[in-house]
Amino acid sequence: MDTVSDGLDRAVQKAFTRPIPKSAGAQMRYLVKQLKGTRQVALLLGVSQRTVERYVKDQIRRPRPDLARRLADAVRARWQPRVREQARKQAATSTGIVIDTRARFGFTAAPGTTDDARLRHLTLALPPHLAARLFDAQQAGATERQLRAITAEALGEVYFRDSGRRAHGLEVELTDVEQLDFHL
Repeated sequence: MDTVSDGLDRAVQKAFTRPIPKSAGAQMRYLVKQLKGTRQVALLLGVSQRTVERYVKDQIRRPRPDLARRLADAVRARWQPRVREQARKQAATSTGIVIDTRARFGFTAAPGTTDDARLRHLTLALPPHLAARLFDAQQAGATERQLRAITAEALGEVYFRDSGRRAHGLEVELTDVEQLDFHL
């Protein structure tokens, strides 16, 4: 199951202008430079400080699979912060964001209308103000449930309510997410 936060991060990472370092030694050296010391990197990755020093000196070349994943994730999370911020800012002010999802949508509406949830595949372009809401909530540390609620509200606004032209008062719920991708 994809999460909204991970999907937003993947979308922003597509804006990177250079690939992240490939070797474990280069990744460790990058983290040591970013965190200003081997001790902080060791605490971040859950290894000893001496192990970090060995990777920095290329005395160890191949990390265990779990360490390799944590190392790549840590580097990816800190890679090109200005490019990442610029991509968010552009999506939030001018271009918006595209959501491609396959999930179960249900809604509450006026009596006599159907509210049965059903599986739908939607690909929609969200306007900049809704993209800004998603990015702001993610930056503020919103939980996955809160991000899903904002996403459901945005999809309801664009798809179901057609930007206020129909289905007034409709509240959309997003459940059973099978796929969730974002594109800038």
